[in-house]
Amino acid sequence: MHLILRITLIVSGFITLFLGILGIILPLLPTTPFLLLSAACFVRSSDRLYHWLITNKWFGRYIRDFREKRAIPMRAKVIGVTVLWVSMLSSAFLFVELWLIRVLMILIGAFFTYVMLSFKTLR
Repeated sequence: MHLILRITLIVSGFITLFLGILGIILPLLPTTPFLLLSAACFVRSSDRLYHWLITNKWFGRYIRDFREKRAIPMRAKVIGVTVLWVSMLSSAFLFVELWLIRVLMILIGAFFTYVMLSFKTLR
C-alpha cells in the first residue's frame, strides 16, 4: 500500500473515531456509523490500530455487535433516521430551489432509511 494512502486512511480513521466519540456524548450524533467507518479505515491501514479499536472497552462493543450480530441498537436507528430526515428535509426545502433536486434528496433519504431499518435491531 502506498504510504500516502495509508496515512490518509489512518487520519480518516482518527477523524471518524473522534466523531464517533462525540456521538456517545451528543445525543443527535450517531455513534455506530462513525465507529464502523473508523474500523474500516484502520483495518485497511494498520492492524495495530484496528485491534486497539475493536478491543477498546468504551467503543469496541459497538463495532463487535455490528460485525457479529449485524444489528444496530434501537437508539442508533431512531437517532440516525431522525437526523437524516431533519437534515434532508430542511436542506431540500430551505436551501434547494429546483424541485428535481428536492425529489432526488428525498429518494436518497428513503434509500438510506431503508438501509438502516433493514438491519436487525439490537436490544
